[in-house]
Amino acid sequence: MCGIAGYFGAGSRERLALATRCLAHRGPDGDGMWFDRERGVGLGHRRLAIVDLSPAGAQPMVSADGVAVLTFNGEIYNFRELRAELETQGHRFRGHSDTEVLLELYLEHGEAVLERLNGIFAFALWDSRSKSLFVARDAFGVKPLYYTEGAAGFAFASEVKALVCLAPKTRELDVAALHRYLSFLWCPGDGTLLRSVRKLSPGQAMVVLAGRISRHWTWYQLPVFRGVRANLSAADSIGGTASGLRRAVHRQLVADVPVGAFLSGGLDSSAVVAFARERAAGIRCFTIEVVGGQDSGTTEDLPYAQHVAQHLEVPLDVVRIDAARMVADFEDMIAQLDEPLADPAPLNVLYICRLAREQGVKVLLSGAGGDDVFTGYRRHVAVNYEYLWRWLPRALRREIEQATSRLDQRDFRLRRLAKVFTGAGLEADPRLATYFAWGREEDLLQLYTLQTRAALGNEAASAPMLDFLRPLATSVEPLDRMLVLEQRFFLADHNLAYTDRMSMATGVEVRVPFLDLDLVEYAARIPLSFKQRRRMGKWVLKKALEPYLPRDVIYRPKTGFGAPMRRWVRRELRPLVSELLSPESLRRRGLFEPAAVWRLVEQNDRGERDASYTLLSLMSVESWCRAYLDAMPAECALEART
Repeated sequence: MCGIAGYFGAGSRERLALATRCLAHRGPDGDGMWFDRERGVGLGHRRLAIVDLSPAGAQPMVSADGVAVLTFNGEIYNFRELRAELETQGHRFRGHSDTEVLLELYLEHGEAVLERLNGIFAFALWDSRSKSLFVARDAFGVKPLYYTEGAAGFAFASEVKALVCLAPKTRELDVAALHRYLSFLWCPGDGTLLRSVRKLSPGQAMVVLAGRISRHWTWYQLPVFRGVRANLSAADSIGGTASGLRRAVHRQLVADVPVGAFLSGGLDSSAVVAFARERAAGIRCFTIEVVGGQDSGTTEDLPYAQHVAQHLEVPLDVVRIDAARMVADFEDMIAQLDEPLADPAPLNVLYICRLAREQGVKVLLSGAGGDDVFTGYRRHVAVNYEYLWRWLPRALRREIEQATSRLDQRDFRLRRLAKVFTGAGLEADPRLATYFAWGREEDLLQLYTLQTRAALGNEAASAPMLDFLRPLATSVEPLDRMLVLEQRFFLADHNLAYTDRMSMATGVEVRVPFLDLDLVEYAARIPLSFKQRRRMGKWVLKKALEPYLPRDVIYRPKTGFGAPMRRWVRRELRPLVSELLSPESLRRRGLFEPAAVWRLVEQNDRGERDASYTLLSLMSVESWCRAYLDAMPAECALEART
């Protein structure tokens, strides 16, 4: 797991050196650069040594014949099988890294290499024969890749801060992306707050010729787009889920360094640890204790995590966090994230990974993806029960939406009821997208200045989601359509994004067994009724884990990996609200109307509106603007002439 950067036309040796230094936290074990002056190509790398710790695993890696050069971030879990196959075909290896296997596999299969990989990756490969740069990202977007293309050429990097070093003229705000961040707390699709900086989407690849993108295609489609049928029996689904997850976990234990695990005490992380300990007895686990209580309607994780650790006989390290610690780290968190993701969970990841690294653990297994593959969120329950009311006339559905929006937001049960009917008057797919939103679009528009609204135009925040769903057959069930949105957007653009950024800030690699390609493909054949059974999500996973975990852990109440944010925004974080969202600051930025924002702050203070996460998003945007528009990382602040 590493940090990569490079350019084809748009860059220089000096700027690439700065970009790789900006990524030093991602790869504290080594660095390297490779150049082709004649073609105007440069590749940079920061190394976090996980497999083959010797110099033979260093990057950028040049093939033995000098034909190809690779800079690679990630892990190929099936590299040993692929290596054995390549050796029978005459390939010879200098080391035993997965990087070298990927490089040789490309020389054997070209772009079709992507179809052979089971892993998490983002890479760029220079092919001197075709004078092209081949760039790709893994199927679910576990590993990031940002890029920019302009008149000067093409540049890419693992993080925006490094890309800004390579292309410092990219700092123009994208108002459409701003609206998406405010609507969802993250930005679905390939946009970022910088207009000319894009995310390479999960499962996509590009070929760059002469500094311009020549081809851009999707190499991996989610199973539902390929018409994979849900045709397994209950018994097969349960047995196959257990064996598939076990194989995924065992496969992802491959490393030449210590491997640990997150353990929240929820089903997903507990399942990963249960199977990991079969191959790594006494695997070290890490969890969070939130000091100061929970928001209403949530349960505390720590007792469950301790219960699981005792049951599985694994050590458990606990990180204590509170509002004071979060306030102190909030702005640094936003700068490290590259994007204004308004969620406290990234800090939890940061604190756990920091402790893990201090304990000598460089790899952590995560339960991320379980909810998104097998169902597990409250919105999945809501979609499953839409049949009770979606047949009503649209006008009546709108009236229900209006009525529930006026319910007392201080009661979490009424707040959740209002959430269920937000967007009830919309058509099917737009309504699905609304389940991910944290504010009504019409309410958010009132926060913008006239100039921001004019720049925004009429494009809906959910447009990338709706565009993605459009090719799906109309016969695909609403819950399956929602799982498509979970897997393509909520995971890649939110959960996986912050997990990567905050773990790599400490030089720790996070792996996600629930997103193993074989397991996801298998899960697509499980009928929806075995995933979401009435109000119970992840039914098949819960049944599969009954032989391995205590029942009170398997069937515990669902809770998020977060913090009591609603209370913190009204109390402990309130001074930071006043500082980041002061009328003077808002007027200077020119994006939001001070009077409208402060009306929302006061309504939230009084409990009239549930606006804590919207306010946190506004704060995140302002903090991000200060870091990325008002200033640059000090080591990247060169004159644009270079």
